Amino acid sequence: MEYWLYTSIELLQNNQSALLRLHIVVFVWGFTAILGRLISLDAIALVWHRMLIAVAALLTYLIIRRRFRPMPLKKTLPLLGAGLIIALHWITFFHAIKISNVSITLAAMSTGALFASLIEPIAFKRKIDVVEIGLGVLVVGGLYLIFRADTSHLTGILVALSSAFLSALFSVVNGKLVEKHAPISITTYELIGGVTGITIFMALTGRINESLFALGTCTESGFWSFLGGYCDLSMLLILGILATAWAFIESVDVMRFLRPYTVVLTINMEPIYGIILAFLFFGESEKMEPLFYLGTLIIIGALFVEAYVKRKRRKKVSETIA
Repeated sequence: MEYWLYTSIELLQNNQSALLRLHIVVFVWGFTAILGRLISLDAIALVWHRMLIAVAALLTYLIIRRRFRPMPLKKTLPLLGAGLIIALHWITFFHAIKISNVSITLAAMSTGALFASLIEPIAFKRKIDVVEIGLGVLVVGGLYLIFRADTSHLTGILVALSSAFLSALFSVVNGKLVEKHAPISITTYELIGGVTGITIFMALTGRINESLFALGTCTESGFWSFLGGYCDLSMLLILGILATAWAFIESVDVMRFLRPYTVVLTINMEPIYGIILAFLFFGESEKMEPLFYLGTLIIIGALFVEAYVKRKRRKKVSETIA
């Protein structure tokens, strides 16, 4: 009896710790949008530095832990291709931030669930879910309100929507790849594929020059100004090591203790954290009309409803099998 009581308490503590760790990871992901606006590099150079730093960090981690396992080229090609998708997702994400603002970008990025509901049936050969489509209509309605709140951000919204589509496509592709490979190996090779693709593009377009390494002060003053001339470099290290390499390893680890439903709900907090952080960092430039917040609330609300519906369905299926 004492053993079972001790085990139950230990499991509860592990779950609570894992949930806190996951919230920290999601908070860090929300913070990437802030870094994207602060760093003075353009979106392509920014993502190149981010992925290069993350690859170096992950390879160092794998070698020290003796977990690096080279894979045959035939098996790595799909992973390298997926890396190009995530690279394009990050490029469009940061470009949207730079041409509009953080709040607009994160709100539009919340539509990724809608794109996923359209892509998944094709990839996994299943029927289109009527509930997902219905919630997708709500998402479109919320997006319309965001557009009506400030029509001057149309280009930023469209770029952010393309980023949301790429994010959903990447998630679906990863869903198929994770069945065959370990998650950390997948991410390492995907990051290598992404940074290689960007390097080839920059070489062909003459972007590899001294300006690529001209890391200076950030585009905004304030809290980070004490870093002076090392501002860009410091934030790129935070972005590559903390928000990419570490956040991935941590997010995979906490999933050993949390239910998928809890993970999905927590990840849905990312745009909320990001929008709050944007207002705290940038003040009036991130303050939007009431219609914007209503539209964002509708989109995020639809995400929570979708997670709840899927949880009820899984529970019903498990009860039927039992």
